[in-house]
Amino acid sequence: MNECCAVVDLRQYTLHPGQRDDLIEVFDTYLVEGQEQTGMHIVGQFRDLDDPDRFVWIRGFRDLPARADALNAFYYGPVWRAHAAAANVTMIDSDNALLLKPVQLGAGYPTLDAPRPDSPATSVIGGAVYHRAAEDDGFVEFFTDQVVPVLSATGAEPVAVLESLVAENNFPPLPLRDEVVLTWFARFADDTAYDEHRRQLAASRVWQQRVLPELVCRSAKPAQELRLRPTARSQFR
Repeated sequence: MNECCAVVDLRQYTLHPGQRDDLIEVFDTYLVEGQEQTGMHIVGQFRDLDDPDRFVWIRGFRDLPARADALNAFYYGPVWRAHAAAANVTMIDSDNALLLKPVQLGAGYPTLDAPRPDSPATSVIGGAVYHRAAEDDGFVEFFTDQVVPVLSATGAEPVAVLESLVAENNFPPLPLRDEVVLTWFARFADDTAYDEHRRQLAASRVWQQRVLPELVCRSAKPAQELRLRPTARSQFR
């Protein structure tokens, strides 16, 4: 298991039209180290390739108490005080957030000491969020046994698989979505590699006839597909 983190936030922000690059400039310049100085791990931050007004990011914490400590230290501290206005003015909604715990983290998932580049990325981080009926629904076992083999065979071996951490939100100023999910992420070298995975998946008889129908039946509502481009300073790329 990656040494960090046992608790993960997946956050998706809806932004005012044309404001995403402005937020990314503030985030990558000031808010990465500003948060990590309080004990968080900023794993990755992304442009959603299917929505020009969505910014997606992932951060981790050692455990739940560390989450409360870090969030209090950051959001009531000097870095956020200095840059909150510039960040918030770009946002329509910042409440689309999930509290997660790792099911599996592969070698490609950034560690705390992973290099943080400062260069454009051509890679794609793809994945999905599956909406579940209940915490004890057997979804993790189904995903591990049935879904992962097909994803891996079509070029999308998951780098990270996470599920909901069902716990009270210990930093109420930042709301969390009240639902149970499973989400996964895989890395693709470029758009061509991602498109080839989608082509192979569409052509897979096992996926189309057996796995996908059961996935739909087990889901409380349609999955959210994710196709993300890392920002210049994202570790996960």
